[in-house]
Amino acid sequence: MPLGTVVRMDARLFRSINHFADHTQWAHGVAKAYATYGIVVIGLLLLAAWWDARGAENPTTAVGAVAWAGAAAVIGVGLVQVIGGAIDRARPTTVLQGTHLLLDKTADFSFPSDHSTAMAGTAVGLLLAGSLLRHRWYGWAALGFTLLMMFDRVYVGAHYPGDVVGGFALGSLVAALLGPAGRWLFRRLAELVSSTPLRPVVAAIRP
Repeated sequence: MPLGTVVRMDARLFRSINHFADHTQWAHGVAKAYATYGIVVIGLLLLAAWWDARGAENPTTAVGAVAWAGAAAVIGVGLVQVIGGAIDRARPTTVLQGTHLLLDKTADFSFPSDHSTAMAGTAVGLLLAGSLLRHRWYGWAALGFTLLMMFDRVYVGAHYPGDVVGGFALGSLVAALLGPAGRWLFRRLAELVSSTPLRPVVAAIRP
């Protein structure tokens, strides 16, 4: 499919969701709050997964996997700056007439979405760590909140649909492709910490 066609489809879908937002003003307050602060939810899930990992059967391996989920988000956001700066796609409400933005206007690039990238990296990282944890729901919960954020960032007018899909793909690829090396590195760090007085950070004290 030609790039021009994809861009036009992206713009049409954005307009449809932006128009939907016009008719659901009752949701604007919650949508704006989640679009701005919803990423904190992922941080809380990451913290809960770390606490769970400390009590896992193999705590250093589990903690290492959870730590990688957080690191994948950081790496993904770093790549966003490189990719976004190179493409420099304008925010949709600055180029599409008759559309609105529910958040404060920003001057940075639109593609890819850093929110989607960070949350997807964490979600996929936690999904991959699921078998090591006592509970597997952290990754699925993170994935649900990520999908909600993707829709919400379009709903408030901050991104095109293609921006959030691109961010999701980038974060997921970082977490999955670099995962084996990342989990190994953080497992080794956790093992080193476990031999120091900081052991409770990576392994729960058992009675």
